[in-house]
Amino acid sequence: MLDGASVLITGGTGSLGKALIKEILANHNVRRLAIFSRDELKQFEVRNMFGDDPRLRWFIGDIRDRHRLNRAFHGVDYVIHAAALKQVDTAEYNPFEFVETNVRGSQNVIDAAIDQGVKKVVALSTDKASSPVNLYGATKLCADRLFISGNHYAAAYDTRFCVVRYGNVMGSRGSIVPKWKAMAQAGESLGVTDFRMTRFWITIEQAVKFVLDSFEIMQGGELYVPKIPSIRITDLAKAVDENAKVHEIGIRPGEKLHEEMIAADDSRRTISVGDRYIVEPHLEGWGYKRPEGAETVKDGWSYQSDGNERFLSVEELREMFKAEGL
Repeated sequence: MLDGASVLITGGTGSLGKALIKEILANHNVRRLAIFSRDELKQFEVRNMFGDDPRLRWFIGDIRDRHRLNRAFHGVDYVIHAAALKQVDTAEYNPFEFVETNVRGSQNVIDAAIDQGVKKVVALSTDKASSPVNLYGATKLCADRLFISGNHYAAAYDTRFCVVRYGNVMGSRGSIVPKWKAMAQAGESLGVTDFRMTRFWITIEQAVKFVLDSFEIMQGGELYVPKIPSIRITDLAKAVDENAKVHEIGIRPGEKLHEEMIAADDSRRTISVGDRYIVEPHLEGWGYKRPEGAETVKDGWSYQSDGNERFLSVEELREMFKAEGL
């Protein structure tokens, strides 16, 4: 689908953005790949990583700026929307800044995509948007709903929107694994939030593939969630260093004991198809049709990391660390 197309990534200088650039340039014959982000230094660093590939274009800009988005989206076929403010603690101290970027900025992306005739937009969400308990999660839930509802605004046009939601990405910026490894080598005790804690676990490569595959199958209005394994936080510490000392530090404000990617209240609209769950839209005025072979989940079912069918073992985690160079 991306062959010969013009693709743009908002927030394209983050960990996932860099992995997307690498994959798209290597394995998809795109005509043009534009990176839209607000940090000049990060753009400079990423430009140096990929050299002078003639397909790359670079836009300094903020998704809060509708006019800049209109210019950047001109002639673009597909958009991956990854730009967001993401730090939970920072959101509590600067709440309206998160509203401005994650909510108003998302609406700007929707409006610019429709106005400029973008074909498809995949917006990236987070597990924290499901039954949110902190402001960051609340802004991302609002953004998710905006993108789903954006299909109503675009119903008479060609533009379609979907959302991809997944949990922790191994090896992403801010990952705990490198920090714990350094602490273990220094003989320090590893601070575990809560010994009962569980998390969903996905590699950057898996996340990239899931996002790009969504362009192929989306009709618009879907919220896609990958079927991925869980980990126990204590197993993660053992995988880092089995002999390291571990101590409990307590859950931070706004943090959940177990991750949730689909809430029980959404089970009535959730189906299982292949490698993913799909939360279908409340309203389907743009022609959405349920995919063939879909199975409806049980009423009241929820997708939580502690109730997952598969947990990664300590050895599997170590093998993943090796594969990721961690």
